[in-house]
Amino acid sequence: MLEKTKPILVSHLFPEILDHLVELLSALSQDEWQQPTVCAGWNVKDVALHLLGVEIGNLSIRRDGHVVSESVQDWDELVGFINEWNQDWVRVARRMSTALLIEMLRFVGRNVCEHIRLLNPHLIGGPVSWAGPDPAPVWLDIAREYTERWHHQQHIRDAVKRPGLKDPQYFVPVLGTFVWALPRAFNSVRAANGTTVTLTIVGESGGSWSIQRENDAWKLYSGMVDEPKAVAQLDEDIAWRLFTGGIESRAAEEHLRFSGERKLARNVLNMISIIA
Repeated sequence: MLEKTKPILVSHLFPEILDHLVELLSALSQDEWQQPTVCAGWNVKDVALHLLGVEIGNLSIRRDGHVVSESVQDWDELVGFINEWNQDWVRVARRMSTALLIEMLRFVGRNVCEHIRLLNPHLIGGPVSWAGPDPAPVWLDIAREYTERWHHQQHIRDAVKRPGLKDPQYFVPVLGTFVWALPRAFNSVRAANGTTVTLTIVGESGGSWSIQRENDAWKLYSGMVDEPKAVAQLDEDIAWRLFTGGIESRAAEEHLRFSGERKLARNVLNMISIIA
């Protein structure tokens, strides 16, 4: 049966994944810092520098009210602006030593953790752009920030062949947040009201989520109905990589299992849960 989605509360996990990141980076050899990652043109150090930039930006804008003067008109402009912003930061920050980078991550990261801890997750804030244009609850914005830190740390772990943070306590909220991009992936899909499509992510941290057509829009729910119009199944490791651009949709489709209308189910391959 379908159920209303519940808040994903992850503020308590920020200090933990920060500690895991600092521990990971502190153990890297010089060769490992230079290993390429799935992020095009970025090695391990570059991804870590990006994470530092994320922390500095969040603290400056969210806590201190710093205003970034930039007007964007649509999704493509937003993606272009963010990509250029991130690349500019990494390019300049490369002059930083790895030791100072770790120090800065620890210091700024702890301040971000404290700021996040003080936020009321049940208020309504600004939109989470990849989920849609409407104002979103603060908990979804916080969860989005959590997934940013989780998936980039995973990029580093993959590059240096370290175990990922795949324990359900860390991974369940990542997948539960990413699926909020499901309605947007179906934006251009027209269907009769009442039509239901289910995404099942298979694995210890997975689950089932459905979108249902209501008032000519798609609405996200947890669970599934007895006879959805289409069901798409993905392994949890394929799913997070697909949703963050780490694997192309054509490659992910080889792992897609479905029932019902395949053409409808394939739209899950359009999901992207980051600004990219």
